[in-house]
Amino acid sequence: MKISHIISSKGDFVATVPPDATVADLLAALAQHGVGALVVSADGRAIDGIVSERDVVRTLARDGQEVLARSVAEIMTRQVQCAPPDADVADIMGVMTEQRVRHVPVVDADGSLVGIVSIGDVVKNRLGELEGEREALMDYVTRGH
Repeated sequence: MKISHIISSKGDFVATVPPDATVADLLAALAQHGVGALVVSADGRAIDGIVSERDVVRTLARDGQEVLARSVAEIMTRQVQCAPPDADVADIMGVMTEQRVRHVPVVDADGSLVGIVSIGDVVKNRLGELEGEREALMDYVTRGH
């Protein structure tokens, strides 16, 4: 199955935050959208970085509450693992596991942001596949063919 299937199911909305926003603004946006990470983008299409709750917590633990006044650019991850819409979900699961990332932005051939998949999206998709396989096997067993 392709990442585009997940995007078509969940929608292509991606919450973003500009790099010059404060960490306090970031936290408000995370809460507003009910997500664990935001793509950092000055224009909403080009990816400057990604920032997660985990980034905030680690920086807060290290530097204290003054981090809330800093810019998102100071704490974001700059090397972002992205995927094209035609990437296999199984491959993205491997990347998430190996790279220890929970969110993968989806970009088109021009590098423009077209969606995002989270580990939760991938797990939900896999559970749906397994349920479909279970139903097919049950149907085969009960009907004989």
